[in-house]
Amino acid sequence: MSVRRFLAPLLMLFALGAAPALAQDKVVYHIDNAAEQGTKALRNIRNHLDVAPKTEIRVVTHADGVDLLMEGAKDTKNNIDYGPLISDLKGRGVHFEVCEITMKRRKLSKDQFVMEAEFTPSGVVRITELQARDHYAYIKP
Repeated sequence: MSVRRFLAPLLMLFALGAAPALAQDKVVYHIDNAAEQGTKALRNIRNHLDVAPKTEIRVVTHADGVDLLMEGAKDTKNNIDYGPLISDLKGRGVHFEVCEITMKRRKLSKDQFVMEAEFTPSGVVRITELQARDHYAYIKP
């Protein structure tokens, strides 16, 4: 098959305006310290979606980052409850994931986390999969 014959259908899609439908931004936000990253991350994500609302965003937490998703968690320095911010972002399509290795190490149970939390066997492995296999951009606020 010639290169021209292979590229012709792709060029036709771009000419018809289908290119944006083929590409969608995907981003993983990496949180490993809720006290330092929590408020900043949630604000970054809100701002991200305000400018690019179709972006697919996953927040992966591990180590001290899982504290962000615990029931009743707050930024004590700025007196900000994380729960309403997380709920709003979940309503906008953001996925929040908690590392089960961290949970086991810290003897935490799933019922200690906000209802928006999802669980992944390993936060670090999940971030690696999202970047390498699923082509997510990486942000660590």
